[in-house]
Amino acid sequence: MPFPSERGRRLRRTRGLRRLVRETQLQPRDLVLPLFVREGATAPAPIASLPSHRHETVDSAAETVERSLEAGCGAVLLFGLPRAKDSEGSAAWDDHGAVQETMRALRRRFGEDCVLIADTCLCEYSAHGHCGVLDADGTVDNDATVQRYARVAVSQAAAGADVVAPSGMMDGQVGAIREALDAAGFGNTAILGYSAKFASVMYGPFRDAAECAPRDGDRRGYQLDPANVRAAEREALLDIEEGADMVMVKPALTFLDVVARVRDLSDLPLAAYCTSGEYAMLHHAAAAGAFDERAAVLETLTAIRRAGADLVITYHALDAARWIAEEGRN
Repeated sequence: MPFPSERGRRLRRTRGLRRLVRETQLQPRDLVLPLFVREGATAPAPIASLPSHRHETVDSAAETVERSLEAGCGAVLLFGLPRAKDSEGSAAWDDHGAVQETMRALRRRFGEDCVLIADTCLCEYSAHGHCGVLDADGTVDNDATVQRYARVAVSQAAAGADVVAPSGMMDGQVGAIREALDAAGFGNTAILGYSAKFASVMYGPFRDAAECAPRDGDRRGYQLDPANVRAAEREALLDIEEGADMVMVKPALTFLDVVARVRDLSDLPLAAYCTSGEYAMLHHAAAAGAFDERAAVLETLTAIRRAGADLVITYHALDAARWIAEEGRN
């Protein structure tokens, strides 16, 4: 009788056999591409801290989305950069803002072929860079902020968002948004809750790209402590109770244990955000010769899926989708 180890090796012998019995499948449709749209821009401009990414115009965003659809990506996630910022972040709920105008253009061009997710927050739009309205003492006013989020979500839904994604980690944000969407006649608009978003060092390039680094202080008062997994579970359960259609863990790669724990809590679709810092880590390490970027990215994304994520938001989405397709043809 053969040793059990021989049985395992037989199924690892060729690329075809390995693919046949692979437990975790990574497909282009699992990937969500983030996009940054700058209001009033006349031409796209590279983002130095995010190689291969750019600040889009409405027209160039449509070109990028077309490439993402051709590659088979599942959705795009839109962030906006306004012409002007104020203390409330009021440009976030401007019906003619960057994200809203882009979504209308994308919906006209692609119909239902493109899934549009809108980031629902104030950090990109506020002069102070925080995710909400500030009290006199400089702390975020949770309840006032949630009211603004609800207004933003309705504006985004009216512009064509399939999914709104509140990312500020305010208490009660999902419930307030659900109530506002339903009251405005957008009961079919889904909510992706940033349920377990940690106060991580992995957001640096994003804050540069979105021009949203806090002017004073930090976000540790409302984002989760990276040391706490039980708190992440509680936050995810609260979002589910309030009506979230999907939940998220962010960052993904450095919080794989949290992805797995949240996966065990619910059968709702689970997203994991492979952040700008994680993207930069892989990109620059590969550029320095530490490893092959393609192999490292696909291994990383597979690990996130293996931990339990259904969707992976990643700045590598376009490249990864192409690499996955090429592997499928080989």
